[in-house]
This record gives sequence, C-alpha cells and structure tokens, in this order.
Amino acid sequence: MGKSHTIAMPVFEAGHVWLAGAGPGDPGLITLLCAHALQEADVIVYDALVGPDILEMAGSRASLQYAGKRGGKPSPKQPDITLSLIEHARSGKRILRLKGGDPFIFGRGGEEAMHLAEAGIPFRIVPGISAGVGGLAYAGIPLTHRDHNSVATFLTGHGASGDVPEQINWQAIAEGSPVIVVYMAIKHLPNIVDKLLDAGRNPDEAVAIISHATLPDQSVLETSLRKCINDAATAEVLAPAMVVIGSVVSFREHLDWLKPTTKNSL
Repeated sequence: MGKSHTIAMPVFEAGHVWLAGAGPGDPGLITLLCAHALQEADVIVYDALVGPDILEMAGSRASLQYAGKRGGKPSPKQPDITLSLIEHARSGKRILRLKGGDPFIFGRGGEEAMHLAEAGIPFRIVPGISAGVGGLAYAGIPLTHRDHNSVATFLTGHGASGDVPEQINWQAIAEGSPVIVVYMAIKHLPNIVDKLLDAGRNPDEAVAIISHATLPDQSVLETSLRKCINDAATAEVLAPAMVVIGSVVSFREHLDWLKPTTKNSL
C-alpha cells in the first residue's frame, strides 16, 4: 500500500478574506485550496454560478450569504457586497468570497481585491479553473493546438453597463486571433456576430455554443458564425453559455468524450 500524504495548507486567519474560484461547475474541479477554505470559513459569500454541490462542502459553522448577479433579476449591488466583505472581516471572521470559474477572469475579483486593499483588509487570491478552459475541455475542444492556433482570445459579451464592452478592438481580434472564446455571450450574440463579420471574420467559420459547461445538463451546439444566431434561438440555448469561434471546434468530432450532447451540423 502507498503511503498516505497530508498536504500542508495555509492557515485561514481570522479577519482575512479569501477570494476563490469554484471552477466552472463540476464540483470535482475545485482546487484543494478552495476545498480547504470552504471547510475553514466562517462566512461564505457566493455567486450565482456556485452550485449547491460545492456549497455542501462548507464547514458546519459556516454562514452562507448569497451575492449572485443574474441578468434581468434583482441582484445585490456591488458596493454592498464589497462593504459586507469588509465588515465581516473587521468583525474577526474568516470570509470566503466564492466565485464561479476564476475570480480574476471576468469575475470582478480584481475590483473587490482593490477595495479590500484600500480598506486594509488582508486577503488571499485562490485561482480557479475558468470556464474558458474547463468548459472547452468538457466539450472536447482544445483551446490551443499547434497545428491550428498559437493564440486564443478571451472576451466578455457583457460589460459593466450591461451591454457589449465598448473598448474591444473587434478588427484586431477578428484579424489576429484564430480562436475566440466569448463569455456571457447569449444576450448580445447578434451584436457580437455582426461586429466580427463587419471586421472580416469568415462567416462559415466553425462555432460551438457551450451551455451549462461541465454540469450534468451541459449541451453543445455546433454551428457556424453566419448561422449561430438563428441556431441558438431555435435550440433555445440557455445561459450561462459561452461561444467558441475557430477551427479547433472541429476536434469535437474525435474528442467529444462527455455524452450526450446536442449537435447541429454546419
């Protein structure tokens, strides 16, 4: 029999905030450090994309505080969430701020960490597997492949204003990135597609739309850039979903290891 080995974990100190990523959904994809934080936290402030299976890993003394933001639904205000983190920490509690995916990839983790730093609250960043990595892997799509691309671009289809971010250089992305992964893309998909087509992107390029990535109800719609708007509407694709644009989508034919999926031929 092999020797058992216990990994030494950092102490989660009172008055500290840990900003952690819970991964893309499958509870098996959270990190050991995140699991440790779930057990040690006094208060867990969690987002909408953190599933119940992950929250069940919390320690018995932990108080759960929902801070999810979903489009079109009443949501806690960001300043209130940040203030809550600061107040809990100042009261001497161990605070776990738990976000879906990775806290520094379209998760406002940078904003919250800055506010904590300005308030003098000690914090730790616990990275998580982003949906743009884990979701693609569960869909059988390699983010990079040396015969296809050495560059991939992550962008969000939903900015702070609720619209597509204005500062995106669509021309540069369309011309320079063989693979584009768009988070939170469904609401503004027609706008995003129009911008890419106007910038010269191939309308027949392969597209995959991954909904509920890594979860039991994951679905993957394969289509093309010119057809994806109508196909997504016909298939009634639900958020959360991401859009993958590029030739690497073709690898699903051989690498689609997670069944069943929903397909629509190009």
